Amino acid sequence: MNIYVGNLSRDLTESELREAFEAFGTVNSASIIKDRYTGESRGFGFVEMPNQEEARAAIDGLNGKSLKGRAATVNEARPRTDRPRSGFGGGRGRGSSGGRRY
Repeated sequence: MNIYVGNLSRDLTESELREAFEAFGTVNSASIIKDRYTGESRGFGFVEMPNQEEARAAIDGLNGKSLKGRAATVNEARPRTDRPRSGFGGGRGRGSSGGRRY
């Protein structure tokens, strides 16, 4: 099960995140999402646990609990949905009169 972990301290390391979840069972991976330009933590991450029961126990046991001084938000990760890119001009091209007649 893929687990979302939010409201993480900027000081929390991936190994500390893994360790917190390993108290509940096997952890395949633990990653903290970082800003692509600065390399700093964005304050959330994901943990992959292969056993559903252990994953549920981790969610119940860690949601709202302090990880390095911050109450973590822990829940089952939802699949990412492709969001349409926002553009400018409402879909009209440059120089378009927008359907108006002059």
